[in-house]
Amino acid sequence: MQRCSVFLSGALLVGSTASALAQAKKASKPSPPSPAAIVKTAPAFEVDPMWPRPMPNHYILGSATGVAVDSRDHVFVVNLTDSFNQRTESGLATNPPTGECCAPAPNVVEYDAAGTLVGHFGGPGPGYNWPEQNAGIAVDDAGNLWIGAQGGQDTRILKFSRDGKFVAQFGQAAAPIATQASRGPDTAYQGVSPGRGGRGRGRAVTPALPANSLSMDTFGGAAGFSFDTKANEAFVADGMRNHRVAVLDMNTGAIKRMWGAYGNKPDDAAVPKSYDPSAAPAKQFGAPVMCAKLASDGLVYVCDTQNDRIQVFKKDGSFVKEKVIAPETRGTGSVWDVAFSRDPGQRYLYVADGMNMKVWVLDRESLDVLTSFGDGGRQPGQFYAVHSVAVDSKGNIYTVETYEGKRVQKFNYKGIKSVTKTNEGVLWPIAPRSKP
Repeated sequence: MQRCSVFLSGALLVGSTASALAQAKKASKPSPPSPAAIVKTAPAFEVDPMWPRPMPNHYILGSATGVAVDSRDHVFVVNLTDSFNQRTESGLATNPPTGECCAPAPNVVEYDAAGTLVGHFGGPGPGYNWPEQNAGIAVDDAGNLWIGAQGGQDTRILKFSRDGKFVAQFGQAAAPIATQASRGPDTAYQGVSPGRGGRGRGRAVTPALPANSLSMDTFGGAAGFSFDTKANEAFVADGMRNHRVAVLDMNTGAIKRMWGAYGNKPDDAAVPKSYDPSAAPAKQFGAPVMCAKLASDGLVYVCDTQNDRIQVFKKDGSFVKEKVIAPETRGTGSVWDVAFSRDPGQRYLYVADGMNMKVWVLDRESLDVLTSFGDGGRQPGQFYAVHSVAVDSKGNIYTVETYEGKRVQKFNYKGIKSVTKTNEGVLWPIAPRSKP
């Protein structure tokens, strides 16, 4: 019994010593910082109220539906030339002219880095069919411009050199559909909505073609593009009517593969007319699907606009992950376009949110929201339906606005800074203090 008690006493002593050592070791480790103590950082920006410079010829932009930046930091904007009220906006374009101002700018306008208009083109021409509604623009590594289309009868993609010379047209024409009655006279002053972005007043209406997401030779409203030059592939957000990402041969336009939400086979079953935040996540893309952006690490970021989400895929269409942005957003949705920061790892993701009138800044790897900027309005740094976003070689951001926004803006990159607000608001330049 005595040996046993000694043994037990020794065991207790060893146990208490080990416990003390463990506690001391644990105490020597620094405690992880609390979430409140972790300082988030993100790119900072400041709107450039003097960019772009006024255009010649009394030109004004229409509803802008795409923006892209080339290797020279020239900025290309595609816009709708019939999105004006002639009586109040474009008197110079009437016959006879009713005033000196203004005239719709051409469909595609090109600004240099300083914001000077240095080129433009667009409209019907030999060998191709200009879209009913041009939408989306991207620049491939050869400097060619790819232009999409969102009109009800649009089934093609166009490819031009950067100086506007026709290169190729991809997609077959659809069977013609009879037009319906005219939209009628301008009723803007009577509080009656004239339709999308004020476009096409008085023009005959053509019913939209049905979705055909499994078609191998037509597109259903291609609205966004990105490119894998090594593989000679273009990733197309084919989603104004269709519900898919289509991957094309960049030379022939032949469709090589396609996928829908979660990497599923595309499905044209009827989708809900409105988004319900309380409903289970949709198994297919809504309409529209407005972007398919390829990052440098081979991941493809897809804008499922109606469903407020970004879905991420491998280049073969394998689903990786998703992120819902502002999940209570109804209407036209919160995810309209995305762009990547210009650091080597493309650490940050910028999301154009046309419904909430802002740009979100995300950590690209985790998809965590870091901050956002913007607000609704028409002053510099504010937005009205921000449609698309692009980034130049210096990290500056360019945005365009559709509907009645009709504008391109530049936000100068100001480096990486600590995040102080969930929303940074309107990023006006800091005015120098006046001397007493």
